[in-house]
Amino acid sequence: MLIHTKSLVYIFKSEVEETFKRLLAHKGVIGAIIVSSDGIAVRTSMDNSTTNHYCGLIQQLVAKSRSAVRDLDPSNDLTFLRIRSTRNEIMVAPGSIFFSL
Repeated sequence: MLIHTKSLVYIFKSEVEETFKRLLAHKGVIGAIIVSSDGIAVRTSMDNSTTNHYCGLIQQLVAKSRSAVRDLDPSNDLTFLRIRSTRNEIMVAPGSIFFSL
């Protein structure tokens, strides 16, 4: 079976959009951001200043957390990060290319 690259990208993009919409539909969700490994927002539901603020801080936190996990066991990797305060909760799913916030 041969799938054209553009078709594959379209399928992947539509799956990402569906997942993004499903995330935002959950009760209590204020926003969501998909960030590249370079710290650039690829998709966001928040305003630019809030998005940039979160991207910068979370990228550093993911890097430090990943390093701490690998220091404990070099064969391990960070798969999920949950930060909870009295008012808010941030959930981060880091991947090799993107991370979701």
